[in-house]
Amino acid sequence: MRARGPVRTTTVGTSAAQRPEGRAAVAASRRIGPAFVAAVAYVDPGNVVTNVAAGAGHGTTLLWVVVLATLVAGPVQYLAAKLGATTGKSLPELIADRCSRPVRVAYWYQAEAVSIATDLAEVLGAAIALHLLLGIPLPIGGVIAAAAGAALLAAGDRFGQRFLQNVAVVSLALIAGAFLFCLLARPPGLHELGTGLIPSLEGDDALFLAAGIVGATIMPHAVHVHSALARDHPRLSAHRIDVALAMLVAGTTNAVMLLVGAGALRGSTGDDFGAIADDLATRIGSAAQLAFLVALLVSGVTSTAVGTQAGAVVTSGLLRRGIPLWARRCATVLPAVVLLALDVSPVTLLITSQVVLAVGLPLVLVPLVAATSSPHLMGTAANTRTLAVAMAVATTAVICMDVSLLAQLLLSAVN
Repeated sequence: MRARGPVRTTTVGTSAAQRPEGRAAVAASRRIGPAFVAAVAYVDPGNVVTNVAAGAGHGTTLLWVVVLATLVAGPVQYLAAKLGATTGKSLPELIADRCSRPVRVAYWYQAEAVSIATDLAEVLGAAIALHLLLGIPLPIGGVIAAAAGAALLAAGDRFGQRFLQNVAVVSLALIAGAFLFCLLARPPGLHELGTGLIPSLEGDDALFLAAGIVGATIMPHAVHVHSALARDHPRLSAHRIDVALAMLVAGTTNAVMLLVGAGALRGSTGDDFGAIADDLATRIGSAAQLAFLVALLVSGVTSTAVGTQAGAVVTSGLLRRGIPLWARRCATVLPAVVLLALDVSPVTLLITSQVVLAVGLPLVLVPLVAATSSPHLMGTAANTRTLAVAMAVATTAVICMDVSLLAQLLLSAVN
């Protein structure tokens, strides 16, 4: 038998990780995991424009939509994490296991359409920020943003998942800090905050904006990528803490975005990011304008990395094959670059992309709730009856909202 080498010991003193404060720091860092990567999708440029536009046009009257969407998003993200941690498979992989090839391919087509809408919002936002900050032409800015997102993802592949988690935490902090600065400079009144929590949909475009808020908050690709990232983290208690912290940060940031629109930009008639940035400079100051544009750039670059990762999860899970990173980037960036070269309102494109996400959301929620409610698949980790019923009600509400929105759009087109 080979003898073991000597055990290395140290007598210098207690290490930082062994000290009480060190153990607390390590424990806190372990609570930050996959949910924070998924949470980047909750503060992407689509969220920025939808929430700010809702606040500028309707004050705080749609604040309740942000709060309610966040309260639903938390359980949704936890179910995604629980599914991956318990089964060891992502949601697309489980759908592929239970569907015929034609159904898998059809599901993949709609998932790719949703991914393109997601990437459209992210690339557009970052390109516009680069244009307003540095004067870079919009199409070139879109290419730069996509390349930067791909570089982040490649770095994550090399340095590990913890790298992307750290990038996500820093990005969330920068975005939240920028909008909090704008909010504190000109907040809405306390009375408006109270009335904003009372459900109402006043105005012709209120339902359209509400659907955009829901689509920007509960994002299909965040569910897919979260279920994949959670496969290496089997402890469900850790996922509960991770999701609670991430959703608290992301939900608060979304609410702050809307309140910035309701306070500093109320009544603004700007229909693009340039006008919004100019209004911030006029009403608050150049520092607020800079903070807004930096937040827009950071949200666009980091979220496009998460979007690309989600696309890879969907493709590999449903088609059981990988697509090179450069090919995915070209396929998703090309529509954004073409639209950037055309004379189309970026804000309209961004809000419309979030509505597309809302319409595609039931196709993620239905299989997610069904899978996590199955004792055969999940064992003792299956959803309780109360949670299953609550998620079924939430999914039904999203479907009803989508049907109402599509009916409204159809009637508008006919008239």
